[in-house]
Parts: sequence; structure tokens; C-alpha cells
Amino acid sequence: MTRLDSLEKIKKEFDKALANCRDAETLESIKIKYLGRKSELTGVLRSISDLSALEKKEIGKYANVLKTQFAEKIKNIKENSDVFSSPGEARQIDVTMPALEGRIGTIHPITRVTRRINEIFVSLGFGIAEGPEIESEFYNFEALNIPLDHPSRDAFDTFYVDGEYLLRSHTSNVQIHIMQKALPPFQVIMPGRVYRPDAVDATHSFMFHQVEGLMVDKDIKFSDLKGVLSCFCKRMFGEETKTRMRPHFFPFTEPSAEVDISCIICKGKGCRVCSGNGWLEILGAGMVNPKVFEAVGYSPKKYTGFAFGMGVERIAMLLYGIEDIRLFYENDVRFLKQFV
Repeated sequence: MTRLDSLEKIKKEFDKALANCRDAETLESIKIKYLGRKSELTGVLRSISDLSALEKKEIGKYANVLKTQFAEKIKNIKENSDVFSSPGEARQIDVTMPALEGRIGTIHPITRVTRRINEIFVSLGFGIAEGPEIESEFYNFEALNIPLDHPSRDAFDTFYVDGEYLLRSHTSNVQIHIMQKALPPFQVIMPGRVYRPDAVDATHSFMFHQVEGLMVDKDIKFSDLKGVLSCFCKRMFGEETKTRMRPHFFPFTEPSAEVDISCIICKGKGCRVCSGNGWLEILGAGMVNPKVFEAVGYSPKKYTGFAFGMGVERIAMLLYGIEDIRLFYENDVRFLKQFV
């Protein structure tokens, strides 16, 4: 057995002895056995002079590291437990002193905002549904009228897992699952995590949270969509909040729109947050594309519906004045304890 093997053996025996130590007397005997003048470790250090220059450097360095580690471990146990203090060093405990204030956790701001969104839509008669985060291309793309040559289906824009499976890039996949299993009328929201291989910066993350909504029935109109979203925005951001819709394109809705709210910071007057125009983009929406209905077996002539989707982090950043999305995921207690 080489001297290096001997040191490894000593380390394992020390760690095992320390793990089984239950009282101060045993701790003291461990200290003497492994750090005393007659200990094996001390013997190794004394015999270093007999080694070659290369061995002296290697064995001597490692032996001194173990000696320091052994001493620190024994010291930490003594300082952090009354059980291992010797009788003369026993700590005096004043039972009349008030207890230390406990650290009570709070709800994460993303969870808080998601719950608030859910509460608003539930009060409007919506149900809540969840679905798989690992999805097939059919549910994530094809049934949503996203063609094979669409940029979002490129390997650079989607986390593919194995073959046709991927980490969902939106919670729209849940809409397809719902429509395959249920017949209208229904109205439901779908909160959950989504994944996109975006470069992480102050406004982007490879994982974030969405809440999407879907309402399907006979004779659903765009005005119904506008009324629901206007009500949501007022409940979420304040009764004075105004909304507007701008034409946009989404493969799974037609017609489609971007939904803006009047800036909650400057009240529409123009500021740095809204880039001086008085409006903030908040979500996307539109009437369900007839091709989506065809993919799930609905008759577009019989049913109409609307869908919408919003990013939870985007809303949380606006509500709390947060300028960097990364703060939500760093688990910095100094940041999180603000949300009580």
C-alpha cells in the first residue's frame, strides 16, 4: 500500500468515525486518534523526509490538507452542538430569551400572478385545464395550422426531445387535447410552463409561463373576445385601464390581433416603459382558425370560437416594475422576500 493509499484509508476511517460519533467523549477520542502526536497522520508527516522530492510535494501537501480538514470538522461539531461540548464548556441556555424569528416562505411572484389570472377568468365562467409538457408535433404544430416550413418548427427554435417529440413551445397544445375529448360549448384557460431555445437576457428565457384561453360555441363573435379581454385587463391592471387591438398574424387564429393596454405607469401619457407611446403590448388573440376546427373534427360551419395567450412573466414584470426576467429564476432571497 502506497503512502497515498494510506492517507485515503485514514480519511475514510475518520469520516466513518465522525459519522458514528454521538457524544463529547467519543469526539475527543477521535481527535486524539487522528490528530494526536501518535496518530497515523502525524506518522506520515514525520516520514516525509524519507521520500523523493516529487513524493514529498504530493504526500506532504495532501497530508496537511487532511490535517486541516480533520481539525475544522471537529471544531464545527463542537461549536454547533451542545451535545459535543465538554462539561466545562457547556453552553448556558436562557429559556426566558425570546426565540429567534423564523423565516417564513412566501408565494413566488410568478405563482402569485398566475393565480390572480386564474381567479379572474374563473370568475368569468372559465374552467382550468392542464396538459403534457412533452408533446408530439401534431399537437404542438400540425393541428394548430403551423406548416412544416414554419420557422418555429426549425430545430433552432424548438427543443426536440426524440424524433417527433418536443418540449411544448406554447400551451396551445392543450386546446387540441380539449377539443378532441369534448364537444362545445366550453370555455377554458390553460396555464403552464413552455420552452423555447431563446438566448437568456433581460427579457427572454428558455423556460417561461403562459396562460392561454379558448371559448368555443355556436355564434361566438370577435366582439365577445374583445369584451372578455377588456374585462380581464381592467380586473388585472385597474378599472381605468384601456385596451386596443392591432391586426396581427397567428397561424391558429383568423383574424388575429395583438392586444395592448394603456400604460399602467404613465396612464397613457408616454414614458420610458411604454417607449413614449402610452401603450403596452400584453397578449395575442383572435378567432380560432377553421383549419384548427377541421383538425379536431369540428364543423367550422357549425362552431366558432376565440383563443388568446399571454406570458405570465411579462405581466409580472409590468405589475411589479421588474426590468430583468432572470430575477424570477435566480432564487435570490433578497429579491423574493419583497413579495409578501
